[in-house]
Amino acid sequence: MTRIPLSALILGLAGLIPFVWGALTQLSPALGQWSLSSLGGRFTGPYVGLAYGQVILAFMSGVLWGFATKTTGGRAATGYALSVIPALWAFFMVGGGPVAAATNLIFGFLGLLILDWFFVLWGLAPRWWMSLRIGLTAVVVLSLGVTVL
Repeated sequence: MTRIPLSALILGLAGLIPFVWGALTQLSPALGQWSLSSLGGRFTGPYVGLAYGQVILAFMSGVLWGFATKTTGGRAATGYALSVIPALWAFFMVGGGPVAAATNLIFGFLGLLILDWFFVLWGLAPRWWMSLRIGLTAVVVLSLGVTVL
């Protein structure tokens, strides 16, 4: 694997902030209370991670769609079909309370990692893609796991 471009790494790490913030406001009652009174419920506890997780799964569908444009024929059709799965998963599977929603988001992000791997194997994603995605996914899963536990 080649080196992750600095801009992709910085933006990827910045994208973790809402997940980590949500976990921290659940783990620290004082921080959670401050966040609730200063930022509101939408940006506190599980709610920030759950809402943002849905957005990111939909965003990643768009990323995979972009990768699929690099090929033609049956592989392109397969890539397009696979690329919509994360967005549909977020739409249909996130609900039923914070624990169920976080659990389903975790499965969505782990499934996305498998899709990422296929796009790398097909030569459609950059060679450094999995180096970035594995680390980001680990932090997302751990952060959402705070809600599950």
